[in-house]
Amino acid sequence: MSNSDSFIDEVTEEVKRDKLYGQMRKYGPIAVALVLALVGGAAWTEYRSAKEQARAEAAGDAIYAALDEADAATRATAFADMPLEGGANAVAALMAASSQVEAGEIDAAADILNGLAADDTAPQMYRDLAALKAAMLPNDDTAAKIAALEPLARPGQPYYLLAMEQIAYAQLGNGETEAALTVLRQIEEDAAASRGLRERIQNLMIALGEPMPEPVTQ
Repeated sequence: MSNSDSFIDEVTEEVKRDKLYGQMRKYGPIAVALVLALVGGAAWTEYRSAKEQARAEAAGDAIYAALDEADAATRATAFADMPLEGGANAVAALMAASSQVEAGEIDAAADILNGLAADDTAPQMYRDLAALKAAMLPNDDTAAKIAALEPLARPGQPYYLLAMEQIAYAQLGNGETEAALTVLRQIEEDAAASRGLRERIQNLMIALGEPMPEPVTQ
């Protein structure tokens, strides 16, 4: 190789290095920023995940601790005093209401359930369940009970079959056997009815003297 060729190669390599360094000076900070953003994002996600897990574990521990209380009134107070959020808070409220019922404090249970049903920050499934449980509380006013259950018994509502069942019980308690049987038939024929619910309804219908259809034979 001649000296001129060697010189040209050296110059070419130097130009390449200059271009590379130039590119690094130009885009290097952006690359570093992207790497830092990725690392920081991953760390933040991990931090939030760990925080949520710790919060869930603390909620679970608090609920289990309250469940260990033998006295229903003490258990209800423990649930009511829990500083929880979201679904965990709704679960605690439902358990507090259940404990109040066990303690014979029906009005206190109704206040808790109605409060949860009206809480816009609570998950909808818990609000609907609270409304159903509130309507199921002992109440001598059958008309008011049925009126409270009817919106929950509309098809498409998450607990509509259970609400219909409660309506039938209320009608039976009011001596409206035929009306109750009509509701029971609707439940029994509904494809969404669980096996347990259907068996419960069928047993009640038989007890009321309703003949059940013969099973279809092949």
